[in-house]
Amino acid sequence: MTSSIRKPGGRRRLRVALLVISALVFALLVPVIAYAVHDLQFQLDGDVRASTTTSVGGTTQALDWDSFFDSSGNPVSGSLTAGFTNSGFDRDFATNSDGSFNTADQTTFSTGSKDTLNITPGWQCNFDNNVNSKIDIMNAYALAYTNPANNHQILYFALERNANTGDGNVAFWFLQDNAGCVSAGPSVAFTGNHADGDLLVVSSFTNGGGVSTIDVYRWDGGASGSLNTNPAAHGVDCKTTTGNDAVCATTNSGPLPITGSITTPWPTSNKQDGPGNTLRTSEFFEGGVDLTAKNLGGKCFNVFIADTRSSQSLTATLFDFARGRLGECSVSLTTTPSSTADRILGSTAPITDTAYIVGSTSAGGGSAPTPTGTVTFYLCSPAQLTPPNTGTCTDANGTQVGSPVTTSESVPGTATATSADAQSMLTVLGKYCFRAHFDAASNDPNYPGQTAETGNPAAECFNVTSVASITTAQKWLPQDTATVTASGGATVAGTVTFSLYESANCSGNAVQTFGPITVDSNGQAVTSNATYYTTATTISWRATFTSTNSVGSGSPSHCETMTVNPLNNDTGS
Repeated sequence: MTSSIRKPGGRRRLRVALLVISALVFALLVPVIAYAVHDLQFQLDGDVRASTTTSVGGTTQALDWDSFFDSSGNPVSGSLTAGFTNSGFDRDFATNSDGSFNTADQTTFSTGSKDTLNITPGWQCNFDNNVNSKIDIMNAYALAYTNPANNHQILYFALERNANTGDGNVAFWFLQDNAGCVSAGPSVAFTGNHADGDLLVVSSFTNGGGVSTIDVYRWDGGASGSLNTNPAAHGVDCKTTTGNDAVCATTNSGPLPITGSITTPWPTSNKQDGPGNTLRTSEFFEGGVDLTAKNLGGKCFNVFIADTRSSQSLTATLFDFARGRLGECSVSLTTTPSSTADRILGSTAPITDTAYIVGSTSAGGGSAPTPTGTVTFYLCSPAQLTPPNTGTCTDANGTQVGSPVTTSESVPGTATATSADAQSMLTVLGKYCFRAHFDAASNDPNYPGQTAETGNPAAECFNVTSVASITTAQKWLPQDTATVTASGGATVAGTVTFSLYESANCSGNAVQTFGPITVDSNGQAVTSNATYYTTATTISWRATFTSTNSVGSGSPSHCETMTVNPLNNDTGS
């Protein structure tokens, strides 16, 4: 007899195995959403040279820090292309007159400064005459990149320290406000405040062992907010991962290929060799974080602060720091007059100018915050244009229109302001042009200290003209002529007196009397009236002859009546 033995749980293990196999097949078939930091264009390999290319995630990384900064640490012209949008470099060391290393530093944290405190009044800096080499930062730099494939916002960062004694603990703050501090002596308070979404990147590495961990923390709320102590992102050494990572960091130590001294094109210094272009093992640190992948994007990080610290703890003692400008947010200003049509001199129709201030974040990853501040408007008369009469209103010219106007939000990311009415300033014929100037609010964390001028000056102009018109108004100057004759053809000699009445029958008192006027050889006399009639009036004349010879004077003339009607006036153009 044949028998079979079934082990307990055999079918259950078979079902589990099938589920595992199915899950593996599914994972192979379903596309992975790729987080990417060091498998794109930029190398995170532990040095600064692009010549040491890497190949991670099936892509060759051909760019490194020397692709963006020259031998003086200045930006390489034309380097910010293909998704790279902003860069910043800060040299944080000095040399003596003989070229030797100067151990003094104006940017070190004062005792009591903590990452968990708001910048003002929690952070202070002081002058340190002899900074410990292990914690002394030589240079720090950062780079903003937007992945064209998915618009992910990525930040790269690096620092150099003067000595590799023991393990290293470093951090980078990415700030939206224009925070900073420099001291020539005792403690000085930092200026600036935290804004919601500021980021703290903290990392530790060993001398020769590479980066052990890197964490990213988010500041929640503004100046009265706090540092969220739960990491928003976590990573390890870039050299130990194969890509698809949201955050990683590395040094010129630890895993191959780069695990020793490196050279920099710009000046640096290390404790053993002094000033030059060499960094020894574990004296160079770099990293990157995909902000969008961890829902940290859409902010304008204008300032970075690299620091050394006693540990990775968020309450660690902070030592040296280097502050650089990344300048991710910018504003542009366009203006539109209420009308650009020709207007007649003397018109009382209002004429205003409206400004639109648009914020932009060159690092991508979301819409820029709406700028806040004031706009000052100016109007250039024809003589104030550049060139006069035909040009535009340049930055130095024009007469201010009213008071500066506080902006208001038009749509998210865009602010607007409208000038006062400028019609009373249009006093001569010719071309007029508006211009506007924007000043960011002193408490605007996204656009600290930024200004903008009208970006479309040619669209800001209009003409003040005048059109000739003609109006006709008739007026009538009534005159009267008297002819005196004598019977039998006798010669007439004497004078005529004319009476003018404003009635139809010579009644009432005469309004004017002309004469006596001597008759001429033809026995005629003519009035010399100088009073015009411009309204409809009925008038009448009566003449009386007074003889100066033997001819009798005779009776007064009959009453002459007429109506003056000069009302068919015309207005033409």
